[in-house]
This record gives sequence, structure tokens and C-alpha cells, in this order.
Amino acid sequence: MKKLYGLFILFALMLVISACSDDSSGSGDSKDDSGESKDTGEVEIFSWWTGAGEEDGLLALIDLFEKEHDDIKVENAAVSGGAGTNAKAVLATRMQGNDPPSTFQVHGGDELNKSWVAADKMEPLNDLYGENDWMDKFPQDLIDMVSVDDEIYSVPVDIHRGNVMFYNKKVFEDNDIDIPKTFDEFFAAADKLQDAGIVPIALGDKEAWTATQIFENVLLGVLGPDDYIKLFDGEIDFDDERVVEAAEKFGKMLDYIDEDHASRNWQDSAQLVANGDAAMINMGDWAKGYFSNDLDLETNVDFGYFTMPETEDDFTIITDTFGLPKGIDNPDEVKEFLTFLGSTEAQDTFNPLKGSIPARVDADESEYDEYGTDAMEDFKNTRLVPSLAHGSAASEGFLTKADQAVNIFVTQKDVDNFISALQNAAPEM
Repeated sequence: MKKLYGLFILFALMLVISACSDDSSGSGDSKDDSGESKDTGEVEIFSWWTGAGEEDGLLALIDLFEKEHDDIKVENAAVSGGAGTNAKAVLATRMQGNDPPSTFQVHGGDELNKSWVAADKMEPLNDLYGENDWMDKFPQDLIDMVSVDDEIYSVPVDIHRGNVMFYNKKVFEDNDIDIPKTFDEFFAAADKLQDAGIVPIALGDKEAWTATQIFENVLLGVLGPDDYIKLFDGEIDFDDERVVEAAEKFGKMLDYIDEDHASRNWQDSAQLVANGDAAMINMGDWAKGYFSNDLDLETNVDFGYFTMPETEDDFTIITDTFGLPKGIDNPDEVKEFLTFLGSTEAQDTFNPLKGSIPARVDADESEYDEYGTDAMEDFKNTRLVPSLAHGSAASEGFLTKADQAVNIFVTQKDVDNFISALQNAAPEM
């Protein structure tokens, strides 16, 4: 009898220990306001935001979301390297293997629509836009970039402008250089700088997209926004005389770049401008974040900015967006995160750190410096056109071949071969 009693006591103790263990385990359970336990969801955020500024912005987003949603944990699945190339390769493997992340960074435009929407890998988000009254919070041109057949597939988080030239204020002032508005004025300024022993244009094309970005902006300046869009829609051929003219102007710009450009990335070339070893760089306004946050330079004191010649009324747009992949097991939690990303609170937390501006038109301008407010004003009032270099204007297949053609052109400057290569790649647009 004593043995049975002892076994009973031991069994009871084991039950108590087991219950205590369940209550205090790290299983991810939390408690709601009534004190009852509830499951903790998890959202995996896949991106290539690992660089200075962008990583700070991402971590700030995650921290703010988790403070407001204590029942959802965020896994930061960022992949570094290659300006997103490495992350996109990993993402392709996962998507093809039916192992999608909860949500992932993707550029609005063809990178989203021709890669993942066309492959039937994304869920539409029209209901989310309706529930949050977003249809008038994002410009229609931007909504169109993340839509196919009136179905909306992602939430824009930020806006970068690609047709910006950043310049060293002291170099311009010391050499009496005025802001060039036309290509002729630009080349005259470049000649003056070169005669003074200063590299006019910094280029770091260790990765080919930086040179492709210059070419697309010259194209925009020569063609204008309507025909620029028609070119990438296949309505204008690449052997059009104006495309040839743009290639010639692009080649002339390459006469003013630094000799060691092929060994540098964009940060290295931006550093040349910061140091005064080069005068200008055409770079998306993530460079502004680099100047301000990494190098502690002051806008319109240490560096200034202007649009690529003859594109003053245009805005080459690069937008990072996040959507809802098909086949994930936590769509409700992901929609909570996407709703958060689309809020003014989230966008005004993230973008000042990254150097970008919010995708919403009703954000708080007091959170941004003079560059940010200027860009926000232009975003609302200029013509938005998609970037080729960043996957918005054409398919990945065409972009790969265009990058290769640009890379060859930078070294050989053979206009005929360049135009021929683009024309041969055109069927893949």
C-alpha cells in the first residue's frame, strides 16, 4: 500500500512539473489581455537589406512591428551581397522548390509582374488595399506598377529616384560650375572639371547595373518619358535614331569617368565624390543615405543634387515592395505585416534611415531633410517612369543581356555593336 501511495505521489509530482514546464517554456506562446495563453505566429521577411542605412531601417521596422504585435515574431532572413543578386538567386531556388518565404522584397514593375505574378506565385491584395483605404494614398502610376489585370500584388514601402546626379559642393564652387540643365551644358562642365585635374564622373561598375543606370537616364533625356516607355514596351526599336543618339551621348559621358571604375562598387565611387576626388555621381538616392548616415555629410552643404540633364520633369522610379506568396501557412500574420508596411508610421520610420522617401503621398514631411522633401514633391508632380537597371522596365532576361551589352560598351564604346546587342535582346522584353 505504501508503495502504491508513493507511486501516486510521484505521478502527481510529474504532472505538476510537466504543467510548470509547459507554462514557462520558450515555445512561442504568449498571453492576451485576459491572461490566457495564445499562439505566437512568425513572419519571415526575406530581403537584401544588409547595407548601411537600409539594414538600420529594416531593424527599426522589425522592432516597431514587434512592439505593436507581441503575438507575431519576425525572422529577418536578409541575404547580403551583389546588390540583391545573391538574394534573388536564393529566392528563385526557394520559390521553384515551393518553399516561399512569408514575404519578400521585390522591385515593382516587371521584376514582380513578369517573374512571380506571371508564374502564378502571388496572391492578389486588392482586399488589403480596400480595407486600409490605400487607393488614394499611393499614386496611380505606382499602383499600376504592382498590378496585373487590375489585381494588385504588392505593397510599396519606399521610393528611390534613379535620375539624380549628386555632386561635391566645394568642387563645383571652387571651379565655378553651374548646375547643368542640358547635355551640352553638362559636357561643358565636365570639360572644365577635367581641365582642372578633377574626375568629372565617378563610376563604380564592378557590378554592371551602375553603368546601365546612367544609360537609362540618358535614354530618358533623349527620348522623353512617353517614348522611353514605348521603347521598353516594344513599340520603338532599339535601332531608332534617337536610341543611337542616346548611346553616343552615353559613350561621351564615359570619356569623363575614373580610370579604376571597374574595380569599384557604387560606395567606393560615392566616396570619391565625398572626398572631392571626383565631382559627380549618377546614383539612386540610396547614395544620399550613404552620404548622410555613413559619411556624416550635410545635404546642400557638403553635397548637392540635380536631375540628369533634360530629365527635370521626370522621375525614374525604383520601389521596393512586399507581397503575399501563394502556399504559405500564415497568410493572416503576413497580411498584418503588410498592413504595417503600408502605414505612414512604418514608412516614416524606415525611409529617413535608408535615404529613400515614402511610397505614400500623405507621409510626414517633417521627418525628412531638404533632399527628402524635394524628392517627395517631385514624386507627386513629375512623370514616373520605370527603371531598366533595377528590373522595373523590362524582364530579367532582357536586363541580363542589356547589362552585358553595357559592360562591353563601357570598354569598347562601339555604338553599332551596342545597338545591335540591344536589338537582338529585345524579343525577351
